[in-house]
Amino acid sequence: MTERCGLVAVVGAPNAGKSTLVNALVGQKVAIVSPKAQTTRTRIMGIAIEGEAQILLLDTPGIFEPKRRLDRAMVAAAWGGAAEADLIALVVDAESGSSRRLEAMLETLEKRREPKFLVLNKVDLVKKESLLALASQLGERLALEDIFFVSATSGDGVAELKQALAARVPEGPWHFPEDQVSDATDRMLAAEVTREQLYLQLHAELPYESAIDTEKFEERKDGSVAIHQQILVGRDSQKAIVLGKGGTRIRAIGEAARKELAQLLGRKVHLFLHVKVNPKWEEDRGLYREIGLDWVE
Repeated sequence: MTERCGLVAVVGAPNAGKSTLVNALVGQKVAIVSPKAQTTRTRIMGIAIEGEAQILLLDTPGIFEPKRRLDRAMVAAAWGGAAEADLIALVVDAESGSSRRLEAMLETLEKRREPKFLVLNKVDLVKKESLLALASQLGERLALEDIFFVSATSGDGVAELKQALAARVPEGPWHFPEDQVSDATDRMLAAEVTREQLYLQLHAELPYESAIDTEKFEERKDGSVAIHQQILVGRDSQKAIVLGKGGTRIRAIGEAARKELAQLLGRKVHLFLHVKVNPKWEEDRGLYREIGLDWVE
């Protein structure tokens, strides 16, 4: 059989379930997942295998109305991913349906020539009549290759979507080894895992304005790795939230992140976290490079 390999840009509004879907297609976790909107900031590629096809999935930041520099960089990364793709998979939260954010995306996608798949996600939460009406409405707006009804959380419909993507990516040699599941570096992965724990454990207590800066990533002679990270926040009050009473919160965040990283990296991890207040961290060009975003004026 002929090898296939192609790039699929997974786009959608924040909280549409893009990262959960990418993880489901790959078969293991490559992108962080959180109930908090806009947790995906950079473009992380998940690598899925289906038969003779290697599907390169760009998990893009949720597309929304940018207000700050970081927002603009995230939106630029999302549309930049779509610009490089062989295929665009538009993920729509079927439960939320149409919205102003979705309408803005449709206006842009209408002008794009790449083949488009519509993926209606969270279908297990919606009545069939509503699903069919939404699919019809979106189908009238976009020239779609196909429409898929999935639940990325339960896995329903994911196998069918994966098979369709594999059949649609162009013929060509694979770009990555068979056992590689992501193009994210270990350093980037470490920052993403800690940031996920920050969101999962603090929920609404910590605003969206936080970042992880991996200062050191040191290989040790015994095969373990020592990772030193700064948690960047904008105000002293946010620092107190991250630390928790007597440092209990940051220890819990560090312990959970360390365990997950040890599992993902397949070796012992020594994780050292500290919190730094920097009201202007969003103006740090070096940090943008660290998290894989371009500087946007």
